[in-house]
Amino acid sequence: MASSGWRHLDVGVIGGGIGGMSVAIALRRAGHTVTIYERSDFAGEVGASVSCAANGTRWLHEWAVDVEKGDPVVLKSLINRDWYTGEPVSVYSLDDYEKKWGYVYNMFHRQYMHAMLKDTALQAEGKGEPAVLKVNQKCDKIDLDTNTITFTNGSTVQHDLIVGADGIGSAVRREVGIHPAKRPSDQSCLHCNVMTEDAVRLGLVDYSQNAALEYWGGQEGKWDKIVLSPCNGGKLLSYYCFFPREQGDYTTQQWGADSLPTEDLLRPYPKLDAQVLKHLAIGKEIQPWRLWVHEPYPYLHKQRTCLLGDAGHPMMPHQSQGACMAIEDAAALGILFSEGYFNGSVEDALAVYTQVRLPRATKVQSAAAKAAYNINERIGFSNNKDIPTYKVEDQKKVLTIEEMNAYDMYRDIEEKIAAQNGQKYSGKFICGLPIGLQLPNGVVIGSEQEEQPRL
Repeated sequence: MASSGWRHLDVGVIGGGIGGMSVAIALRRAGHTVTIYERSDFAGEVGASVSCAANGTRWLHEWAVDVEKGDPVVLKSLINRDWYTGEPVSVYSLDDYEKKWGYVYNMFHRQYMHAMLKDTALQAEGKGEPAVLKVNQKCDKIDLDTNTITFTNGSTVQHDLIVGADGIGSAVRREVGIHPAKRPSDQSCLHCNVMTEDAVRLGLVDYSQNAALEYWGGQEGKWDKIVLSPCNGGKLLSYYCFFPREQGDYTTQQWGADSLPTEDLLRPYPKLDAQVLKHLAIGKEIQPWRLWVHEPYPYLHKQRTCLLGDAGHPMMPHQSQGACMAIEDAAALGILFSEGYFNGSVEDALAVYTQVRLPRATKVQSAAAKAAYNINERIGFSNNKDIPTYKVEDQKKVLTIEEMNAYDMYRDIEEKIAAQNGQKYSGKFICGLPIGLQLPNGVVIGSEQEEQPRL
């Protein structure tokens, strides 16, 4: 993919969250100058857990991020438990995960992961020019022709490339002409944190010992589900508590406000496994997690401005892939604007970015919506076809762990660039997946029988 057109870019990233810091690292590594504009000052943040499977972890290593700074839990398994008894119903072991996919499945506390990425983006050490962070800078509008950002304080800046990493309420998305067709989910969610030492002191089960993503419910085709994520080396247990929206509508509630009453958290679960219910009873920082279902967006860029992460493809949390999709977006931009791939045209590179990222993110987005009410659709559990309660909407369309972790983004980008240049692509990949790869759902990549859109 040798290209002689590479040139240095001055990049503006709007949004300094996980996606914004990730793309700052990726573009810094690619040799560009990056300024991050964040609307807040990060003060008083309350955090939940963040999943980072192998398809996200691989980029952290490629960018030389010090992962240990994030104090992760390396997951050993996924466990689905009976709603009433807590007995395991479906278990997906991750014992051979690193050997098979090359990287571990990390679980981070969001604040620690964010600090880890921010340090890497801004520090003097490492390849590339340190990114610059400017806080209390809220985007008001963007002139797409001149690539000029105007902030609500009246100041303006101009950049060669603008990346909108400003989340589900993205101002950049509006400026590139996308107005989401969205609706509140039929499901509500409250989040809380439980300190492992508090649970142990009260004689409760020490779930941190399992080093697992654990789920209660989800097999019955109902909205009720509890998800437990250990983080901070197991010291903190992050709980996501889902229930029907008619039992509590939090779509207008703000994250980061005062903790809600414990009664709000416990009320929907009169028959829940007593052990986990006792954990929830000592939960702190009870916060609403607003759930909105977005239809897929038609594109991810316009002219020299693009969208990343939740700004470009917000999704329900039920595949634990939201952060990984933002990290993959960042990685794609890092490759596309690197020497050997970037031909000097920002517009050409962003056209490939949309072609590479939109189909993959859209499929994960759709699969996350299905897994909201059927845990058998979730990556990992979707492989456990032999359990009595296994039932999915369409076996051929189930999202598999192979599609996520066998994906080669370099090959996907090379295939799309070849098409853009009117050249034949000779690699043995289709959309980044190896031709001949057999998926557990029976699909063989590249076969005539393959009907589903590839990731």
